[in-house]
Amino acid sequence: MEQVKCFMPQTLQEALQIRKEYHATILAGGSDLMVSKSMGPGITPAFTDPVLILTGVKELKGIRKNADGSVSIGALTTSAEISRSELVHPLLIDAASRMGAIALRNSATIGGNIGNASPKGDMPQPLILLDAELVLKSVDGERRMKVDDFILGSKKTALGDDEIITEVILPPQDFTHIFYRKIGMRRANAISKLTLSAAATVKDGVVVDFRASSGAAGPKVARSRAAEEILIGRKLSELPAVKDEFLDAWNGVISPHAMPEYRRNSTRRMLAYFIDALAAGHPAGRVE
Repeated sequence: MEQVKCFMPQTLQEALQIRKEYHATILAGGSDLMVSKSMGPGITPAFTDPVLILTGVKELKGIRKNADGSVSIGALTTSAEISRSELVHPLLIDAASRMGAIALRNSATIGGNIGNASPKGDMPQPLILLDAELVLKSVDGERRMKVDDFILGSKKTALGDDEIITEVILPPQDFTHIFYRKIGMRRANAISKLTLSAAATVKDGVVVDFRASSGAAGPKVARSRAAEEILIGRKLSELPAVKDEFLDAWNGVISPHAMPEYRRNSTRRMLAYFIDALAAGHPAGRVE
């Protein structure tokens, strides 16, 4: 097999220059990419383009809180680091802490998990509910884009061939109730068969914000803002009367492929459980 160029920059500027010149394949933790390029045990992975290994770029690591209350997560921050952070939203902590085995969580990065754009990726699902944004940089500048807009479909993104994901930005949130579930073949080390995050803000007995997102339910994370609007502005006492209308609207965002009835029925039951808990006056916090 013909050898390809491999670059290991130590600064972001160096990495951006290489990315522009060679349009190199970006490798962060490699937990997805090394598997997809695998040729078998003991055989060099089948990379055909230059490879840009970012692990030495310290500028892409770490978690910090910003003056406006948002939280910035460097693209090379691992899921293990996210799962231990007190700055990160609990829904993202849930997703990060349930991602595969411990060894994988210590190598898998948030930028790689987003950039891989797998429908079964763990972290994009709560990020889309949280309206998280990405910072995309090139030598010519930077732009910001919501994760929901960045992921176009299965393995498809809006990343330019000279760009690198540098950070993820979580806007401040004030949800009063949250819910998270991951369904897999076993309780640990499992690839998602279905994930669901839901969040609501209740003030004076009224739902002022409601969001839900589902992973592994189609070519990208499923979220329906039109369905969410059915519940927003409703009194808790009104939720039972509009619950089925909301759930029927949500059916439409689940892909008709890959066990649609299983995914629709499972998602429907989880969302109904969360809505029923709100209607019953569940105390603020996590709905288990």
